[in-house]
Amino acid sequence: MTSKQIIFIILIFITLAVFSYSIWRYFEFFKFTKKKRLKNLWLRLWKTIEVAGFQVKIMRRPVIGLVHALTFWGFLMILFASTEMIFDGLFGTEKMFSAIGPLYNVIMALVDIFGLIILIAMIIFLSRRLLLHVKRFHGIEMRPINEYDAVLALTIILLLMVSLLGMNIFYFKWATISHHELKGAYPVSEFLSRLFPFITASAAWTWYQICWWTHITLIFIFANILPYSKHFHVFLAVPNVFISKVDKPLGYIDNMENITKEVKMMMDPNASFDDAPEEEGNPERFGALDADDLDWTHYFNSLACTQCGRCTSVCPANITGKLLSPRKVMMNTRYRMKEKGPGLVEKGRDYDDGNHLVLGYLTEEELWACTMCNACAQECPIDINQPSIILEARRYLVMEESKAPAELNTIFTNIENNGAPWQFSQHDRMLWAEGLEVPVMSDLVAKNKKPEYLFWVGSAGAIDDRYKKVVREFVKILNYLKLDYAVLGIEESDSGDVARRSGNEMLYQMQALSNIEVLNGYEVKKIITCDPHDFNTIKNEYPDFGGNYEVHHHTQFLQKEIEKGTLNVNSDKFAGKKITYHDPCYLGRANKEYNAPRDILKAIPSVKVEMEKNRSFAMCCGAGGGQMFKEAEKGDKEVFIDRTEQALDTGADIICTACPFCMTMLTDGIKYKNKEEEVKNYDIAELVSISMGL
Repeated sequence: MTSKQIIFIILIFITLAVFSYSIWRYFEFFKFTKKKRLKNLWLRLWKTIEVAGFQVKIMRRPVIGLVHALTFWGFLMILFASTEMIFDGLFGTEKMFSAIGPLYNVIMALVDIFGLIILIAMIIFLSRRLLLHVKRFHGIEMRPINEYDAVLALTIILLLMVSLLGMNIFYFKWATISHHELKGAYPVSEFLSRLFPFITASAAWTWYQICWWTHITLIFIFANILPYSKHFHVFLAVPNVFISKVDKPLGYIDNMENITKEVKMMMDPNASFDDAPEEEGNPERFGALDADDLDWTHYFNSLACTQCGRCTSVCPANITGKLLSPRKVMMNTRYRMKEKGPGLVEKGRDYDDGNHLVLGYLTEEELWACTMCNACAQECPIDINQPSIILEARRYLVMEESKAPAELNTIFTNIENNGAPWQFSQHDRMLWAEGLEVPVMSDLVAKNKKPEYLFWVGSAGAIDDRYKKVVREFVKILNYLKLDYAVLGIEESDSGDVARRSGNEMLYQMQALSNIEVLNGYEVKKIITCDPHDFNTIKNEYPDFGGNYEVHHHTQFLQKEIEKGTLNVNSDKFAGKKITYHDPCYLGRANKEYNAPRDILKAIPSVKVEMEKNRSFAMCCGAGGGQMFKEAEKGDKEVFIDRTEQALDTGADIICTACPFCMTMLTDGIKYKNKEEEVKNYDIAELVSISMGL
């Protein structure tokens, strides 16, 4: 065994020992988080290939995204060369993997090319941090140490690429000068070797060894810095995509099964739960007070977070000057577990140091500023779901501490007593239909009739004065089509969406189970609704409780009818008018429906103009997550004003949307900007109805 092998073995042993300790330390912390099973493993594998392998989300910002993607793909290639170096170091060989034949030349050529690409990428990244001062790299959560951390990691990667290219350059020079067999192809290094025309074979070999040892030593150092750095994502990004919410749409929220049992017992005291395991010790806390109340995937997310700031840069609350920063939520989750973890390991699950993630690291003002629009989760290049942690914190505040804002407590009371967020009797839920022929489900069933569709009116459609006009116009369309449908009338109650996303899971489940009992009692199969929030809740979340239906948003329904030719909207009612469309969060981002409303608008003769932020990049109107029913947190401006300004900047005569919440906020925005006479706000159903002269 050579001295080189002995030194290398000692070095790799130290590296592995330190790295193993770091990983073991994290493993110890993970044991205190909640368990969560991963399902649909094949789907997760494909999603990982798509998001991590093809870098589809990082490419949402094409220019800098391509630079990041090339860096990632380059690392995958360089991993081959690094693995070969480890085997060479252990066995005293030189270019061991060259035995694979011609493929080796191709791989090493790619390694050489990507070495230069990554070196250039590191210069770009360092310049952006040190010279350009990109806004999203800064924020209240970003401390000087975070900047040093980033610069250190980028510098090490830069030096790794310099040593890699140096290694290739001097290996090429040595093999060429001494007439040894050149193993591999090195197009970049062959060109750069011209910088050393007079070097001797002996000197080239010496410099090759210097670069070889520098490169492998930097790899070992970097590997042990990473677990304590934001660049831990080098190891965790790919598995983080694998464990992310890949099998459900972005609008889906995980069910709280510990709440379900209690709600079912409240609704039916005689319900039997013989198969349910008995709880031991203290009952499970509702929501999350601290980092160890979160499930293990949340903690994994916090460790994988790159701190890139993409999430915060698209957060409507943060954009409008409020304290909330989704990046801060992830960073603080990691910091909090780092603070509390050692005590948990030493003293067990009952350890409490007097500090907590909620109310300690994350304030109520931050948590209640979130609109649950999922813009941050959509933007994250490694599929972190920041709103899920915010929701767990809200659940704790509402169900354990009764600390919801006063306005939301009023909403909860109204939903519980009246079946709607507003203080109107449930018996008033059919007043919107005065003067219209609207079939009611109970009446039809009494006549032994079973309609094909249920039209879910929703609380806003039944009670909000502005949105009543929308559902009336939509019903005119349904009647024109002679569609076989009915409404629940006074048997319909709020879907529970507002309650759930405001943290009141118990109230949500009471609403969901009650509604499902009614729907299943009527054997409902197909549902149409104008409300994206109800569309998302009934379609994606009711199945957890046995409510399985084919749910259509009214834009999807109208699109199909126009395509079939049953609706003719080719009139000149809006000819020459400029129309811009605002994407509702829970139709667009949450359920990826962007085309149906635009296809409808294309069929209506008019001028279409898109806002700068549209489709998956669209900004929230500011109403979601219970925000419409409470005072907004302090900031530079209201979210709905910012979004309205974006719409007005298009020069549109009509701002069109397809959501009752969005309609309320944009109508208020138009009034705030004193544009009521010049700019109108219509739902797509109204545009269709007006175009048809109904």
